[in-house]
Amino acid sequence: MSTVTISAADVNKLRQQTGAGMMDCRKALAESEGDFEKAIDYLRKKGQKVAANRSDREAKEGVVIAKASADNKYGVIVNLSSETDFVSKNAEFIEFAQSLTDIALNNKPASIEDLKALAMDGATVGDKLLEMVAKIGEKIDVVRFETVTAETVVPYIHAGYRIGVLVGMNKTANDNIIAAGRDVAMQIAAMNPLAVDADSVSAEMVEREKAIAVEQVMAEGKTGDMAEKIAMGKLNKFFKENTLLPQAFVKDNGKSVGDYLKSVEADLTVVTFKRIAVGA
Repeated sequence: MSTVTISAADVNKLRQQTGAGMMDCRKALAESEGDFEKAIDYLRKKGQKVAANRSDREAKEGVVIAKASADNKYGVIVNLSSETDFVSKNAEFIEFAQSLTDIALNNKPASIEDLKALAMDGATVGDKLLEMVAKIGEKIDVVRFETVTAETVVPYIHAGYRIGVLVGMNKTANDNIIAAGRDVAMQIAAMNPLAVDADSVSAEMVEREKAIAVEQVMAEGKTGDMAEKIAMGKLNKFFKENTLLPQAFVKDNGKSVGDYLKSVEADLTVVTFKRIAVGA
């Protein structure tokens, strides 16, 4: 048994991340020597239904802005953080975030550091951020920045600037494709998929999920080929529920997201997407 001290704050943090009980969280942290990722895996192996660190409940404040170029070939998402929701809801703060996103869209910086070095109203973006900090009295910064380039890029902002999404699609933009892209972006905002499809999931995550499935099956008393078969079934179910294209389409549960896209245009699909949530 680990001798690592587990604080009440750590237990509460894990409980809020996973939704598991207090005692279960304390035991998971103790067994995992305080490692939150291992504790989450421990809970899942024990059959607990947990959020797997994908919850937005512990979000810090700020806004997320997503925009695409006029030709819909390129898009950016900028997450501008603040300490309080009072500031994040301020019209001047939101306007500043919009301006930052326009600068990023027009100049295509490769990183947050490059974005901060760009010109803004006679100074740099970095200088203007410091001016905002001095004026408002809170720590304000660009904390996340993502881009997408594709045949069609569709932006979407959800829930009062709390979530921003970019969807990259494989066909040249028209009204139907942009409308479909917006539908899919809303799906991504709501369901937070891990990847486009199973083939897009990292080998490390595949092995992690397979190990969890095998332990769950073994705990149920299954062994041998039957255990392997059931574990693979669990893994396939995980991919169906947690990757975009095979997910049930939220606007019509009778079809998958992939089927919905094919109903819009025969070979239409999503090639990539980015999602940023405030504080995530």
